[in-house]
Amino acid sequence: MSESERAAEREAEPVKEALHHYLRGQRATLLWKLEGLSEREARWPRTPTGTNLLGLVKHAASMESEYFGFVVGRPFPEDLPWSGEDAEPNADLWAGPDETIASVTTFAQRVWAHADATIEELSLDSPADVPWWGPDGTRTHLGAVMTHVVAELARHAGHADILRELADGSVGYLPQWSGMPSADPQFWAEHVARMKAVATDAEAETAEGESA
Repeated sequence: MSESERAAEREAEPVKEALHHYLRGQRATLLWKLEGLSEREARWPRTPTGTNLLGLVKHAASMESEYFGFVVGRPFPEDLPWSGEDAEPNADLWAGPDETIASVTTFAQRVWAHADATIEELSLDSPADVPWWGPDGTRTHLGAVMTHVVAELARHAGHADILRELADGSVGYLPQWSGMPSADPQFWAEHVARMKAVATDAEAETAEGESA
């Protein structure tokens, strides 16, 4: 490696550290959303398309195993039958009868250890190949892959926020920092009541305007 290449790598290091920081944060949020739930609650489908908390963790880990494994030439050393070409649709988005909260979370931790080692070993400009991005986007680099995965995990962490609130009312980003303006149930009851009133008034005003 030339001196200019070393200098460029040093300049990029804070960017990689920031991406890795946010990646770890989204992982922690996803895992925390499972805490205190029974096997039934963790896998219970809470939307018409079956979205569930344990399935989100399984899917997110499966995704990382590919993006920080096969895509960058460092395959994750375990076979994932739910991700194979002959797997049923959405097999990575729910836990089967032979899986548990413990088995899915320990799988995720093994994936994250592999992913972290990949991130630490490679530079942001290390080549990556993502076949499912299509003919115009298949060849890329680790920096783009990390950005994509952070965005994808943040999306699923948002799903998990809503699902856990629907399950038992628990909210927040992490145990040590909720990100919520209040923990008082009365505050939220009044807030929601006001939102409903504003929504009702807005509908009435729209109806009046259309009939005028």
